[in-house]
Amino acid sequence: MTRPAPALLKGAAALVAAALVLLNLGALGAVAWRAEGGAGWGAADWAALRFTLWQAFLSAVFSVALAIPVARALARRRFPGRGALIVLMGAPFILPVLVAVIGLLAVMGRNGLLNDLLALAGLPRLSIYGLQGVVLAHVFFNLPLAVRLLLQGWARVPGEHLRLSAALGFGARARFRHVEGPMLARVVPGALAVVFLICLTSFAVALTLGGGPRATTLELAIYQAFRFDFDLGRAAMLAAVQAGIGLAALLLLARLTLPEGRIAGLDRDAPPPPGGLSKVTDALAIGASALFLLVPLAMVLIRGLPWLSDLSAGVWWAALRSVATAALSTALLGVFAGVLTLMALTRRWPEALGMAALTASPLVIGTGLFLIVNPWVDPAHLALPVTALVNAAMALPFALRALLPAARRAEADFARLSASLGLSMAAHARLVLWPRLRRPAGFALGLGAALSMGDLGVIVLFAQTGGETLPMQMHRLMGAYRSGESAGAAVLLLALSLGAFVALERIVGGRHADT
Repeated sequence: MTRPAPALLKGAAALVAAALVLLNLGALGAVAWRAEGGAGWGAADWAALRFTLWQAFLSAVFSVALAIPVARALARRRFPGRGALIVLMGAPFILPVLVAVIGLLAVMGRNGLLNDLLALAGLPRLSIYGLQGVVLAHVFFNLPLAVRLLLQGWARVPGEHLRLSAALGFGARARFRHVEGPMLARVVPGALAVVFLICLTSFAVALTLGGGPRATTLELAIYQAFRFDFDLGRAAMLAAVQAGIGLAALLLLARLTLPEGRIAGLDRDAPPPPGGLSKVTDALAIGASALFLLVPLAMVLIRGLPWLSDLSAGVWWAALRSVATAALSTALLGVFAGVLTLMALTRRWPEALGMAALTASPLVIGTGLFLIVNPWVDPAHLALPVTALVNAAMALPFALRALLPAARRAEADFARLSASLGLSMAAHARLVLWPRLRRPAGFALGLGAALSMGDLGVIVLFAQTGGETLPMQMHRLMGAYRSGESAGAAVLLLALSLGAFVALERIVGGRHADT
């Protein structure tokens, strides 16, 4: 049963819709208009396009392929600390990109732990820069996400199917062919598309680990056209191509269905997992993935903690700007997500509008906004509010994915009862919806704050010296080879991002919210 939305909610929804349409379509329109006057498409642009698609493809394939044995091991093994390990393994997805990059450099960089061990063994050192470094970093970020998506698929396999396969004497190959393989055929394409879309719009990874013209993505080419050449026409042309590729990837993702419910079954427990060699391989998969994901984070702390007391005033001011930007972004995200979630209970368009942010990266949206405001006002004066607005829009799809399923379940269960009691829409939202949305709302706002805190996208187009956020200041320290101070700044950024995520999830989601 649905009820008509009150006039106040309709008005708020109209304002939010107008803001998002202007932000997305207005910025993309400015990009498309300016691109007509840009220079011709050259060999360097083709190289950037090929590298963008190739690194995104490789990153998606490796992330999902490595996630399959890890997800299978976690799905069929129970051990002390399993839940905590799954939570910790998901940490890279919410971490600032530059923090993770510093951790990877500490382990696999030229003077990293791995290369030191290779040197002791008399073996040549490995380079993390170039295609291999970009793909490695993307796998580091997206392996936990792929594991989560695949775990959903394994959770859908009824215990009766596993018991039947055991009763029929299926070996590992037969069980994979008849039980696990069909499930993976449904889940893997969607997981590949999600990771591909994320890696397609990656900027900070290519900026720090690209390693030169042969490893330049479209995002990095846009940045170079802005910062080094100030060729707005070429930047707009590249941004238009990037937006077109993002839209095509989003349409592909919309055609691939991720798992929602369970396959029919009686909810009986699965049979005991196989032992012997399978137990050993599961332990190796879990252990190797945990080391790959957690050792770089440990190295960030080990190398950065001693430098915290020596951070310059510029780093602390940059941290303050990041906190202010994240606070404004989170407030905007709360308004956008709340209004669209309530409207999505009776309309289809709010969800589509919220997901539209995935069609372009922050750098593309920032390019369009720069082109719009540049003739009228100094873009540097709008650096922080524009960054906050774009970050809120970029986090909106994740927030809606967290809120809408819970809101729709609550509406299906209690809408008739609320109507029979004569509750207004405001009372229904306060007494019925909010208690059931607190936990996903806490997660959504915490995720939005963490992502905004570590973003290095729009700010590099708008900010000038003296207006940097902490990620931008970190990048400048890394470029100046001030590795010690950049490591200390990484610890500070890590603490701020995780602190914002945990605090909002606890405060908004309640004391029983999951971490």
